[in-house]
Amino acid sequence: MEQKIRMGMIGGGRNAFIGAVHRMAANLDGLIELCCGALSSDPENAKISGRELFLSENRIYGSYEEMIAKERNLPVHERMQFVSIVTPNHKHFEPAMLALSNGFHVLIDKPVAFSLAEAKALQQKVKETGLQLCLTHTYSGYPMVKQAKQMVANGDFGQIRKICVLYPQGWLSENTDSSNKQAAWRTDPSKSGISGCMGDIGTHAAHLAEYISGSKITKICADLNTVVKGRKLDDDGNILLKFDNGANGILMASQIAAGEENALKISVYGERGCLEWHQMDPNNLIVRWLDQPMQIYRTGNAYLLEIAKQNTRTPAGHPEGYLEAFANIYRNFALTLNALQNQEKPLPQYLDFPGIEDGVRGMAFIENVVASGKSDLKWHNFEI
Repeated sequence: MEQKIRMGMIGGGRNAFIGAVHRMAANLDGLIELCCGALSSDPENAKISGRELFLSENRIYGSYEEMIAKERNLPVHERMQFVSIVTPNHKHFEPAMLALSNGFHVLIDKPVAFSLAEAKALQQKVKETGLQLCLTHTYSGYPMVKQAKQMVANGDFGQIRKICVLYPQGWLSENTDSSNKQAAWRTDPSKSGISGCMGDIGTHAAHLAEYISGSKITKICADLNTVVKGRKLDDDGNILLKFDNGANGILMASQIAAGEENALKISVYGERGCLEWHQMDPNNLIVRWLDQPMQIYRTGNAYLLEIAKQNTRTPAGHPEGYLEAFANIYRNFALTLNALQNQEKPLPQYLDFPGIEDGVRGMAFIENVVASGKSDLKWHNFEI
């Protein structure tokens, strides 16, 4: 790589949690440079935010429309190469479409859009332009998740029979929706979409189940709940799953599990054994066999598979976590863009990041879960 990949950002200004996370992740490996931004829908806040990030004054923009138009007119070696979109859900589609239409690759926080129809339109635009779209399903970036995925793909556990993924949080146990900025938009149907909890964290759980198992959800039976009085969207839910390889599963996601932090956990059961991974203890992968002692695989060790090693930065015993997993997605995306810029075929490990197909499946998951939750039928076909 002769020079850094140039990134623009939409959203993520002062006091925006996820914008800061994106910037730290993008910066971790030194492959990406934030060169411009439309960091807030408030032009004055956008200016202040850009100055705090030391952006050049002439590349701090008051709107994403202005940024895309002006960046498009800059010389090729100066303009941004991709845009990172870190806005609430209802502000994903328009800037993503505009960026793709003007020749810019896109990295976008999940979910990819506000509706399945929008996601499909983005998928068509990606196909038409040949550009890349990356989706930040962060948990697929952990080294031990990649170790788990490869062990399943290698057939270590035999035929996969059951997948259980649980995602309990407790931060919405009380009605602070009006006073908490994050809660305010995530519980607002006009900004979040047709689902709250399942759209926010259930999609992460579903993606992780499909990513590790290599199988796709085909049927669901959903029970959605709105527990906190006065809330307009679901804050809790339970789903029975069936997969295209014949496996069955359970997905639970809740944001009213009082006392829980971010306790995502997945277990995958095969004929010969099972694996278990906890997001809050991410450097350990627990493996249990039918006829052998339990094993614990640890990040950074020489015995790990190559895909896990490629996504690890420090030696064994030096914990890596959420930011590093996020950074793995950014790094792989940057390496892919660099290869394409050099008219080279990206290596398979570079392409190991969630894309538009994952985004479409995520939106389909939300819409199918909501439809199933409203239906009296036991099983609902997963349709896209």
